[in-house]
Amino acid sequence: MFFGEEEDQFFIEIAHTQEFKNGQVVGGDTFLSRSISGTDRFGAILSDGLGSGIRANVLSTLTASMAMNYMLHNRPLPESLRTILDTLPEDAGEKISYATCSMFDIDRSGEAHIVEYDNPDYILLRGSRHFETRKRSLKINTRQGVRSMLESRVMLFKGDRLIFFSDGVSQSGLGTVNFPAGWERSGVISFLEDFVSKHPEISAKELSKIVMQKALHNDLFIAKDDITCAVVYLRAPRRVLICTGPPFDKGRDKEMAYEFDNYNGKRVVCGGTTAQILSRELGRRVTGDGRHQLKTILPSTAKMEGAELVTEGILTLGHLADLLQNWKEGSKIEDSPAGDILALILQHDIIDILMGTRINEAHYDPSLPVEMEIRRNLVRRLKVLLEGGNFMKKVRIKYI
Repeated sequence: MFFGEEEDQFFIEIAHTQEFKNGQVVGGDTFLSRSISGTDRFGAILSDGLGSGIRANVLSTLTASMAMNYMLHNRPLPESLRTILDTLPEDAGEKISYATCSMFDIDRSGEAHIVEYDNPDYILLRGSRHFETRKRSLKINTRQGVRSMLESRVMLFKGDRLIFFSDGVSQSGLGTVNFPAGWERSGVISFLEDFVSKHPEISAKELSKIVMQKALHNDLFIAKDDITCAVVYLRAPRRVLICTGPPFDKGRDKEMAYEFDNYNGKRVVCGGTTAQILSRELGRRVTGDGRHQLKTILPSTAKMEGAELVTEGILTLGHLADLLQNWKEGSKIEDSPAGDILALILQHDIIDILMGTRINEAHYDPSLPVEMEIRRNLVRRLKVLLEGGNFMKKVRIKYI
C-alpha cells in the first residue's frame, strides 16, 4: 500500500499552555515552534522577558523571534544565543539580560539538540519516569561579560516527553504554607511522574495544560508571574485519510476503493462522485446523516460504512482551506462539513490525501464562484497550510 507505516515510527507533538500574570492583558513569556522547511527537523523556543506585561512581552517576543530565525537558517545554537545576548540590552539595576532563552532543535529520528539560558532546566520523562540527561556548561563571552548556558544532545525514543517551563511554574506557590520555596523543579518532576503513570496516553497539549493549572493552583488561582509550560511528545502517529475525486482512469476505481478500505486510520470522503465509486466498489450504501446545516452554504454531509464523514468535494475543501488559513488556537470550530473535517485534522498527525485526477466538468460552470480552485491546486494549498507553523502536520498526497 502507498500509505505505509514503516516510515512513521513516531510523531513529534509539540504544544504549550500559558496563563498571564494576574492583572496583565499580555504575557511576558513567548513560545514559538516551527517545522523547518526542507528538513525533517522541528525548532522550538521558550523565552521569558524580564518583569511582566507589555515590556516583558516585547522583549521575549524579540528574543524568541531572533532565535527562531537563526534556527531556520541553520545557525549553530550556542552561536545564535551569543548573538542574541549581545543584541539585548542589560537591566541597569539588576545587571541581568532582559530575557531568558531556551532553544530546541529536534529531528524525526529523535535526535535533540538543546541550549538553555537562565530558564529552569527542562525535564525528560521516559515513559512515566524522570531521566536526568547530561548537560554541558558553556561559558560565552558577550559584550555584557561572561555568560553561562547549558547544552545537551539527547537521543529520544517513542514514548519520551520533554517538558519545558518558565519560572512561573517552578516558583509557583512561593511563600505559601505548602510551597515556602516555590514548587521547584523536584516538585514538578514528582507531579509529572505520578500524573503520567496514571494517564500514560495523555497528549502534549493536555499535559502542558495540567502543569499550568497545577502551578496556578499553587498560586491560589492568582498567578504571581506568567506561567508557561511546553511539552514535546514522541508517540505513535494518528492518521486520517481524505479521499477526493474520481481516478483519471476508470479502471483504477478498484485500486482507490482498496486503498480507502485498507487504510489504517480515520477516513473522510469528499465528493459525491467519489462516494458513488466507493459505494459501488465496496458494496456499501451512502445515506443522509440527518444533520441540518443551517449556518453554512455547504451541502450537507452523508454517511457510509467505513467513513467518518462523507461530504461534497470542491466547495467543502475550499472552505476547509479558508478555515485553516484563518485558524487561531482556541478558536471555536465552525459547525459545518468543513468544520467537521477540521476537527478531525486537529486530532490527527499525518494527513494522507488520496486524490483522483479526472476533471469534473461541473467545476467549469460559469455560475460557480470565480475563486473556485481546481482540485489539484486546492490539495496543494491544503498541504502548505497543514505543514506550516500553525499545525505542523505531515501531509502525504497520492494522485490516482
